[in-house]
Amino acid sequence: MSAGIVFHSLAALAYAILAISLWRPLAKGGTEPKTGKVGRICLLGAIVLHGIGLQQAILLSNSLHLGWALALSAAIWLGLIIFWLESLVIRIDGLLLILLPAAAGVAALAALFPIGHIVAHGNNDWLRIHLLIALTAYGLITVAAFQAMLMATLDRYLHRPVEQAADRPLLSQALDSMPPLLVQERLLFRLIWVGFFVLTLTVFSGMIVSLRLSGQILPLDHKTVFTLLSWFTFGGLLIGRYARGWRGRIALRWTLVGFAFLLLAYTGSRFVLDVILQRG
Repeated sequence: MSAGIVFHSLAALAYAILAISLWRPLAKGGTEPKTGKVGRICLLGAIVLHGIGLQQAILLSNSLHLGWALALSAAIWLGLIIFWLESLVIRIDGLLLILLPAAAGVAALAALFPIGHIVAHGNNDWLRIHLLIALTAYGLITVAAFQAMLMATLDRYLHRPVEQAADRPLLSQALDSMPPLLVQERLLFRLIWVGFFVLTLTVFSGMIVSLRLSGQILPLDHKTVFTLLSWFTFGGLLIGRYARGWRGRIALRWTLVGFAFLLLAYTGSRFVLDVILQRG
């Protein structure tokens, strides 16, 4: 068993324990979840375990190993780092009710499906820089997508009839503990602005790498097409936000469409090749 599988398994277990520690008080009729200093330190420890798992699985000697589950794992890991830093400034502990189970599931997937492929020219410094930038953009936009899905769920919940306290299901209690929609919307657009900037760097660094390795500035493969579609989608959303004040459901739909394009750019295609078609 490789070190990457071991550390991913440990990270999944740590995330699951932290998730249970937050969900259990709600199941007993508690109120808003609070992580506190100890919880933040434990979360940081889980993130470190996750990072070691990624380093062991992806960064091989003079080469890079990537697969659909590892790419998704790297995105969630970077997203959790961003959340952890944001949580030092804004009280958003309620978001962990969604993020921690998702992180546990993705880390477990990376342990169960470590298959992937060796990236061509993996020892090229420019390619490594490009992949680091691309995974950072992927992580930012993945968290933005989770945020958008949570906001859409919360928006529907707030428009339902008020439930009696004794009759409320666990999910309703969890949604009640979430930060206000306006706070979440500010966080969402902060993620989108930074994610769009890093995605722009991804496009330009990809052009440089392609020009150096193949002599083409913009190869029209599926990764390039879907990445550009995602870039145009988020660019259109930010223009709409600035020019027309887009917010609410319009912003959520554009965010999820942009994320879907980015997901198809790598993870979706690798899942089809590695799992469905069983090609390396």
